[in-house]
Amino acid sequence: MKRQLVLFSKFICRPTTRPMLHVVLYQPEIPPNTGNIMRLCANTGACLHLIEPLGFKLEDRELRRAGLDYREWAEVLTYRNLETFLEMAKPERLLAFTTRASRLYTEAQYKDNDVMLFGPETRGLPQTLLGSLPEAHRLRLPLRPGNRSLNLSNAVAVVVYEAWRQLGFEGGK
Repeated sequence: MKRQLVLFSKFICRPTTRPMLHVVLYQPEIPPNTGNIMRLCANTGACLHLIEPLGFKLEDRELRRAGLDYREWAEVLTYRNLETFLEMAKPERLLAFTTRASRLYTEAQYKDNDVMLFGPETRGLPQTLLGSLPEAHRLRLPLRPGNRSLNLSNAVAVVVYEAWRQLGFEGGK
């Protein structure tokens, strides 16, 4: 069965649930993390956007293993670079997640069609990108002192579920 993609609030994603959340992975490097996030998106109705270059091929065995059979249920779109994504998507609000933010992810009031941007596992989002966003759009997850960061797929899961919770888990069961 071939699924049809439709233009949905400026994004080309299959509207499986309302509200729609968008997870953007900027140059992801580790296949199992992306596979786990793919599975998360399939189960929450979020659309997954991957910004190249990727540190793996989408056919990677580790990616398939982590995503299991959820790849067919997840909406996954790739873009040559962040500029192409921004030009095509024209997001109303882009929220960037970084350990260098002062505002906690729980302080945001999440909205339908929010774009949640996460950086690569080994280096995070570029400072120039972070500096181009309003401070209120740069968010962090709290950590104990001296720790560097959470695993990418864990961080995305925490944020997506908080956003979905605030939106009443609409479309869930």
